[in-house]
Amino acid sequence: MATAKKAPAAKAAPAKRTPNAAFMKPMTPSATLAAVIGSKPMPRTEVTKKVWEYIKKNKLQDATNKRMINADAKLKEIFKKPQVSMFEMTKLISGHLS
Repeated sequence: MATAKKAPAAKAAPAKRTPNAAFMKPMTPSATLAAVIGSKPMPRTEVTKKVWEYIKKNKLQDATNKRMINADAKLKEIFKKPQVSMFEMTKLISGHLS
């Protein structure tokens, strides 16, 4: 008795993701963060984007370990230390948003 092979299940089209409302709510940066990204309220996603633009423009990414950010005078006021990981950076920045 031969067993019939199952046909591979058709994959469902991925559902269109909608952005989380919490990430899209405009947040007001603190005075120290405003020195880096500007003072107008913007969503968290935009804040992170602007900080990365600043880091790349000023070549603050560590040359050997790209996941580390070397703080200049402005970023040192936000991070409170000379170097942070890119994952720790978002956590530290969120403390400067209201």
